[in-house]
Amino acid sequence: MSLRLSTVILPTDRWHEGGREKWRRAEELGFHTAYTYDHLSWRTFRDGPWFGALPTLTAAAAATERLRLGTLVTSPNFRHPVTLAKDLMSLDDISGGRITLGIGAGGNGFDATALGQEAWTPKERADRFGEFVPLLDRLLTEESVTERGTFYSAEEARNIPGCVQRPRLPFAVAATGPRGLRLAARYGQAWVTTGDPKIFEEGTPEQSVEALRGQIEKLGKACAETGRNVAELDKILLTGFTPDRGRPLESLDAFVDFAGTHRDLGFTEIVIHWPIADSDFAADQAVFEKIATEALAQLG
Repeated sequence: MSLRLSTVILPTDRWHEGGREKWRRAEELGFHTAYTYDHLSWRTFRDGPWFGALPTLTAAAAATERLRLGTLVTSPNFRHPVTLAKDLMSLDDISGGRITLGIGAGGNGFDATALGQEAWTPKERADRFGEFVPLLDRLLTEESVTERGTFYSAEEARNIPGCVQRPRLPFAVAATGPRGLRLAARYGQAWVTTGDPKIFEEGTPEQSVEALRGQIEKLGKACAETGRNVAELDKILLTGFTPDRGRPLESLDAFVDFAGTHRDLGFTEIVIHWPIADSDFAADQAVFEKIATEALAQLG
């Protein structure tokens, strides 16, 4: 099974002070896709520079030619399907059809209360996500949409001429629970996971592999329930949140071993974070670039 290698570039740099160069370098290194987080702020980066995902991706689209671009992930925490669809259609046009929308239910971080609302419970997040994804799908595939939902509505919302990618840009749905997996099976062109958060702190790499195996099996069952072949979905692993933490980026051999194990589980794309000094994503830039240029050839 072939494997793709992608990266996440966090939006922490001013565009003209290093930001643009990272996206151009990602293309030069041959990454399949360069993603960015779609948050208003995030964890330990909250009190430092942090720029908007969609403007950053627009600039990246103008600065690159071949590199796919995307969010990993967008959520309903501060987005509405009507305005998001218009921005995505425009971004897909500007990029010449190179956009993937990573989308998830969101969490209880800073985004959850930034607009002044109370943080939603897991059930409330799942309920909203269950409306958000189908409506966004319609908005990106139909010229005019009217919808009355419990949480999200649209009144003759128009997205003409539609996406460059047809019938719309691809959705990479982040999910591990049954409702989210059903959405991935129904609407996704890809599925995204970060592993099992319950074993991040004290679990072992072996336990993580078994947890991921179980998630893929559940995805297969969700696809079967919708009459879809699970092989149609790309399976994306966003690294850095399993018990391995940053160890796969310590050397080329370590990464090749990690990537081979997860390819054998069924993953088709592995995403590694662009190094950021003095953070959870600190790594040797030279090793990172060696992995980008040599790892897939070693995997065969």
